[in-house]
Amino acid sequence: MTYVIVHALAPIFVIMLLGFYAGKAKKVDNHNVALLNVFVMDFALPAALFTATVQTPWAGIVGQAPLVVVLVLAMWIAYAAIYFLCTRVFHKAPQDAAVLTLTVALPNYAALGLPILGSVLGSTPETSLSVAVSIACGSVLMTPFCLLILEREKAKTEGTQHSSATMLPILMWRSVIKPIVWCPLLGVVLSAFGFHMPELLLSTIRPLGLAATATALFLTGLILSARQIRINQAVIVASVTKLLIQPFIAWGIVLALGLHGPLAITSILMIALAAGFFGVVFGNRFGVESPDAEATLLITSVLSIVTLPLFISLTAGM
Repeated sequence: MTYVIVHALAPIFVIMLLGFYAGKAKKVDNHNVALLNVFVMDFALPAALFTATVQTPWAGIVGQAPLVVVLVLAMWIAYAAIYFLCTRVFHKAPQDAAVLTLTVALPNYAALGLPILGSVLGSTPETSLSVAVSIACGSVLMTPFCLLILEREKAKTEGTQHSSATMLPILMWRSVIKPIVWCPLLGVVLSAFGFHMPELLLSTIRPLGLAATATALFLTGLILSARQIRINQAVIVASVTKLLIQPFIAWGIVLALGLHGPLAITSILMIALAAGFFGVVFGNRFGVESPDAEATLLITSVLSIVTLPLFISLTAGM
């Protein structure tokens, strides 16, 4: 088991460390990562996830339904709890609370999902499909809540506020039309209709997908190299929630649903991943800086070196 854990995590953190070093050594501008982010989020990862979903039989896609239930419930519970604490206990502004909350609630599926599941369960179409499903859940069912709050507060400042009921469908649509969401969804639709993608087309886009994992990890390290650590109560609560409480929430849901085998392991390990960077990215887009979210992103990424092996070990017998 120790060999499996080391084999799973070593490449991940080595590549992240290279990205971190490149940013700190100024070999790459860690404050302007837009081009690399576009490559990962709009081209490489969508290609990898589309390839996975379109080659998966429809029955296999339907079998991912329990994973959706576990992920959505674990993310929503963490989101509600952290947002309540941020606004009522730590007295943060709504937009700052939204950025930190999304950072905690939405794991880093994009960068860490494929390498972790691939190392633990094997690099198969099923593991790639699970990552695609996870990203779609987070993009469509989580990010709109953060964007809704950011848009609402921006509208208040500009004096052009719209109702939340009007804005939410628009924001969900904006999430769906992102390549990282619609590409795997297109693969699902084609699979549902029994369409077989020509091998020539698959072999054409496959090299782009192969670049996804390493580039996403390098990008994560690069982003982390630009962050400053400022530890306070909010950061401690957020980090503990992300690394320990949220995965055990997922574990409880898995037990309640009676899941076992690879599906149960996937459900827990995907939630046990470090915090994602979508919250920080969205905050920057709206001019909202959240040092607490940045610190949580950095701390959870580092401490996941300890917590991920813990959950890999705990789920080994499921």
